[in-house]
Amino acid sequence: MSHDSLKEASIEIHHFTKNPSKAWEELRKFQVIRKVQPIPLALPVNPNKVRFVCMSDTHSFTSFKKWPIPSGDVFIHAGDFTKFGFVEEVEEFNKFLGALPHTYKIVIAGNHEFTFDPSKCDTGNLQLDSNDSLKCTNNKPQNLLTNCIYLEDSAVEIHGLKVYGSPWQPFFRNGAFNLPRGKACLKKWNKIPTDVDVLITHTPPVGHGDYCLIGVHAGCVELLNTVQNRVKPKYHVFGHIHEGYGITTDDKTIFVNCSTCNTNYIPINPPIIFDISLPSGFSKI
Repeated sequence: MSHDSLKEASIEIHHFTKNPSKAWEELRKFQVIRKVQPIPLALPVNPNKVRFVCMSDTHSFTSFKKWPIPSGDVFIHAGDFTKFGFVEEVEEFNKFLGALPHTYKIVIAGNHEFTFDPSKCDTGNLQLDSNDSLKCTNNKPQNLLTNCIYLEDSAVEIHGLKVYGSPWQPFFRNGAFNLPRGKACLKKWNKIPTDVDVLITHTPPVGHGDYCLIGVHAGCVELLNTVQNRVKPKYHVFGHIHEGYGITTDDKTIFVNCSTCNTNYIPINPPIIFDISLPSGFSKI
């Protein structure tokens, strides 16, 4: 059996994977789930800790008057930074990133970044002007993001901490980076290394920040099982489900839904911050 096959065998497809609400009804009987109060945005940055500042689902908003974006070491955006992934939207977002004071900025795409997903460009369903069409055809719109580290099923190490990012989610309203529930999603999650400290996905896992106003869970069952049983990161950061904004924990991983916009696409939710102690032998100097 190959190494990849061994990894796939470690997490099984849940028998209710296509019905996440029913899956969670079964899984929650054996789960710890607690709400976590956010750290105040004005809390000073500790020199012995790495401060992460998290946002998601800003949908082309780059001005936030209700609250300041707090200072920190690492800024994370968990996808849906545009409405459609058009060139002008990506360029505006890149300018926004360039003005931020954070030493590192990490970004993943979401289901609204259509031009970042080659499968969406190939369908011919997008209304694109010539510039957008060129970027979409070349599948390099991420090259416009010059002021950040763009992650797509990839990782980066910062101050001795490994951060991994992935844009995929179970099929959702014909968006970008959609996959059928079950095996296709698990194949992507199997790429996540086991030494990840901070996991960034656009989708939530089932049961954490994924409950929709229509009364169903939209998170990925296999993602929860991957996080809890194989990867076990310190933090799992995501967005996608706007009404799921907030922090929860299973007493092992802290789950952060940092969606900035509410269900009416109004940017009312402030960033969420957290700190991780510097690993031994590392400093921020």
